[in-house]
Amino acid sequence: MHPKELKIEDFTYPLPDINIAYHPAEPKDAARLLIYREGHLSEDTYRHIGAHLPAEAVLVFNNTKVIKSRLLFRKETGGSIEIFCLEPYGDEISYEEQLQMQGSARWKCLIGKAGKWKQQTLEKTIDEDGRSIILRADVEQRLPDGFLVRFSWTPAELPFSTVLSSAGVMPLPPYIKRTAGEEDERAYQTVYSEHEGSVAAPTAGLHFTDTIFNDLRQRGIKTLFTTLHVGAGTFMPVKSDTMDGHAMHAEYITVPLSFLNQLIENQGRPVIPVGTTSMRTLESIYWMGNKVCNDRDIARADLKIRQWEPYETAETHSGEKALRALRDWMHRRELRELSIETEIIIAPPYRFRLAKGLVTNFHQPKSTLLLLVAALIGEDWHTVYDHALAENFRFLSYGDGCLLLPFPATQKNDDEYY
Repeated sequence: MHPKELKIEDFTYPLPDINIAYHPAEPKDAARLLIYREGHLSEDTYRHIGAHLPAEAVLVFNNTKVIKSRLLFRKETGGSIEIFCLEPYGDEISYEEQLQMQGSARWKCLIGKAGKWKQQTLEKTIDEDGRSIILRADVEQRLPDGFLVRFSWTPAELPFSTVLSSAGVMPLPPYIKRTAGEEDERAYQTVYSEHEGSVAAPTAGLHFTDTIFNDLRQRGIKTLFTTLHVGAGTFMPVKSDTMDGHAMHAEYITVPLSFLNQLIENQGRPVIPVGTTSMRTLESIYWMGNKVCNDRDIARADLKIRQWEPYETAETHSGEKALRALRDWMHRRELRELSIETEIIIAPPYRFRLAKGLVTNFHQPKSTLLLLVAALIGEDWHTVYDHALAENFRFLSYGDGCLLLPFPATQKNDDEYY
């Protein structure tokens, strides 16, 4: 069956409000961990996750950093307008470059109460370390899925990242129905976050602490880091009856050459992404490399992974061959890193090419993230979620999580998994 034919009603479950976590675990690594290993379930906490990982496992983390992307402006009449910054506007403009822009920046945004924005320019004054920043916002264009907003500010020498940090609010997911507070500035950010650009946290990584990383090192478990900037589309519900009617959101991934080399060096070891964004990154990297295998001189723009490509590509290659092909393609173009969009949707009957397991939270009913889990462990997703609900695990972004290991630990290469 092509995943276009999947009915979203087959991927739902009752989620009582009492099971939704509205605040983070304290301490972070005290969050509960449900372990699924080849059909069997056990329980522990994240603090001891190293004891449950396969020997010589390689964990892949998404080191994106959440930006304070919610901006609240007050109109002269007293009402408020909320602008939600989604992503930089323009072709091949990186998040890093846009966040360092001085004086002005153009972003694709969502606007709350857009119909009440009558005045041409919104303005607010922010205090940043005793210095006043004046931030202005103007709508330049209505887009199919948002608005193009031009921000300008004084003092103009400040980078936009500083302006957002001073003026913005942490963008908690829409199902956490409370105002973001001081605890969220720390809690809704991984301890290894580095590259600014996400409007949502890679939440499976929120539970990891320095204590856990020390334990992983002692156990000989490697940790690799790459970047996918999480977009607001990660929370987009599936509204169509079948997946054929759902447009998958695009997100930017950044693939350093050093990361590719590390993946190649560790082929043969079980590679386990931490979070669905890390999973989407890994599998997108495979499909980019597969494209290079099939077209050595492929243009950079054509490396973008479209929603249904993995299910409609006839000629496929091994994971290691795809990784080496992508690395060689970057070498020929003297690229130290590659930034590209991916729209990949991972749903049954997807065949995983690089990932051999997953660390993840418990996801919303009828979500593409739940489809990804079902692609990995099949119908056993019902068993995992039923157990978690019965045992009062906490769900969604600030909730508990699970370690999913569907394959025997003795298997070494991608062909042996299927």
